[in-house]
Amino acid sequence: MTKSVTQIRPIRTEADHDAAVVRIAELMGSAPGTPEGDELDVLATLTDAWEARYQPMDAPDPVTAIQFRMEQQGLSRKELEPMIGSRARVSEVLNGKRKLTIGMIRRVRDELGISADLLIGSPPKRKYGKSTGAGFRPARSTASLRTSGPSSNRKANNR
Repeated sequence: MTKSVTQIRPIRTEADHDAAVVRIAELMGSAPGTPEGDELDVLATLTDAWEARYQPMDAPDPVTAIQFRMEQQGLSRKELEPMIGSRARVSEVLNGKRKLTIGMIRRVRDELGISADLLIGSPPKRKYGKSTGAGFRPARSTASLRTSGPSSNRKANNR
């Protein structure tokens, strides 16, 4: 009896990843608990870890998630109206002209089973260190605290 199990090595490069994917394809359908099944399990775990680190997938935006679920379940826009609102409101949401409200998110989550995290979406990324103007407060000037005379020192110390 010849052993068809290959030596498992860490996946460090794109070439290692490609070889692991080819081997996984060869092992598909192997019975669990057999040497081939064990090799498949280990290679799949290694490949998954490598892909999560080097080929991360971004979460879909809320509209894409809804459209995907509509396609999966064969739903029409009309069937979204009880969850989102009027035909015009559904159109605005699906065309990206209107964001989902909290109420819409709850109804879509409950009816379609889409995670609220996906429906909320991620906030737009901004560079730290630069102010966009919103919520920006300049540093308070210490010059306004400095005045001459003993009474003004007490006021400055009580702030």
